Amino acid sequence: MRLKLLCSVRVWVLMGLACVACTAVAAAESQRIYRCGNAYTNQPDPTANCKPLAGGSVTVIEGTRVQVPQAVVPNSNASGGAGAAKVDAGEQRQRDAQAQTVLQAELQKALKQHADLLREWNNGEPERRADDVRQPQKYQDRVVQLRGALQRAEADVAGLQRELLRLAPPTHTGGKP
Repeated sequence: MRLKLLCSVRVWVLMGLACVACTAVAAAESQRIYRCGNAYTNQPDPTANCKPLAGGSVTVIEGTRVQVPQAVVPNSNASGGAGAAKVDAGEQRQRDAQAQTVLQAELQKALKQHADLLREWNNGEPERRADDVRQPQKYQDRVVQLRGALQRAEADVAGLQRELLRLAPPTHTGGKP
């Protein structure tokens, strides 16, 4: 008798666990998540190319709200179209001088690098190294890399010179402007 009672309790417990498992599976199926482009949803749009996601759950974290810029009251004595901050002439000259100093230093560095590359380039015949003799392809690859580096260095020098010319104060030769 006691054995029958113990068996029936086990059967009821197993049946209860089976019901819980079935409910969990049904709940999981109803919560299936789909990816439709960059959006995730549990209600896919039939017209969109939605694909079900396998395994795991998706956690959605709300982003911060975009702050709307407040209305800017135009200053009555400010002239200018884009609302840029005006800087007095002395401060602007100081900034231009500082920029020119930085560009000059960069130009000197670029010219030195260009001269070093030209010396190594040796009119298209770089000096062969020990491993270049045994592996001619390695030498050809080095020549191609050197040519590219030389072209980049020339472009850097030209760009820095253009910037320096742009920052240079206009010079008048005594004639009318």
